[in-house]
Amino acid sequence: MNRIILLSTAALVALASAPAIANDRYREMPPVVVSPDLSAPWVIQLGRQPGRVVARRPQGYATQVQPMRRVQQPRTQQAERRIRPLWSSPDQVQTAAVPAPRRKQIQPQMDPVYLPQQVDYSGSEKPGTIVIDTAAKFLYLVQGNGQARRYGVGVGKEGMVWTGSEKITRKAEWPDWRPPAEMIARERQKGRDLPTFMAGGPENPLGARAMYLGSTLYRIHGTNAPWTIGTNVSSGCIRLRNEDVVDLFERVPVGTTVKVI
Repeated sequence: MNRIILLSTAALVALASAPAIANDRYREMPPVVVSPDLSAPWVIQLGRQPGRVVARRPQGYATQVQPMRRVQQPRTQQAERRIRPLWSSPDQVQTAAVPAPRRKQIQPQMDPVYLPQQVDYSGSEKPGTIVIDTAAKFLYLVQGNGQARRYGVGVGKEGMVWTGSEKITRKAEWPDWRPPAEMIARERQKGRDLPTFMAGGPENPLGARAMYLGSTLYRIHGTNAPWTIGTNVSSGCIRLRNEDVVDLFERVPVGTTVKVI
């Protein structure tokens, strides 16, 4: 009886120690370590290598843990522009293109000698006659008693100056402009295209007033370029500043004699 009890006790002790023996088997790392890189050999080592960090899984397998590396991703130009500090370098400062201020074109001034003046006049023409001295660039409105009202004018270019006597046959305020065909052809050869018609107004080359001379194409008229007074500039017409042609327009009637010398 005692022998049976001793055997039973030994059996119980053996059974109780069995789990401890089994646990001792897995206290050490399994001898097989699997490579995390599938392009390398599948089994890279047997046994433990000192200094390696191994992560255990519940099933008892272990894989080698590699330190994490940050991969530098390429930046787009938009991302570069967004994160670039504008104060880091003068080359990195982005500035918008600013157009240069538009300069106002400065036109030359007319010589004050061509402003209207009351002058002495010793000619033989009757009062009310208009006399145009193309060489001196002056127009005289004879008033009698040895006096005349003098205006500065622009006259024909070289080769287009004419002389003679005509009468004012028509007067117009803010006249329309219809360049003659020969003028259009002549200017086209110079690379300038003239319109066949331009309505009267401040931009019209005939200016504020026009007085037509006989049956010719010539006129006494104003201008949109007052700085040309005192020069050879026209195709034969006589031009005055707009202020001056308005003044003359109100002083002379249709039928006035105009002498060009």
